[in-house]
Amino acid sequence: MNPNEIRADWITLEVTDKVTGETYRRELPVEFYENANFLRLRGEDINGKPSELVFISDTGTRRLKGLMGQGPDKDPCGNHGQIA
Repeated sequence: MNPNEIRADWITLEVTDKVTGETYRRELPVEFYENANFLRLRGEDINGKPSELVFISDTGTRRLKGLMGQGPDKDPCGNHGQIA
């Protein structure tokens, strides 16, 4: 199964300390959302105010550039200019 979206209210963070080699896991109350365009993490900052990080995928970057008129001059599927 390959979902179009992934959502979660908690994430598990796993890190390996580069000095000791020890691996640590933490469960965090962070809202996770991912689709083909981006991955978003939402939570609270140290003052309890909403905060988020967004990581744009290669696909999302290409689509965003296309929307802003900075994409390729030819459509990716090659048939948008044809009349049926």
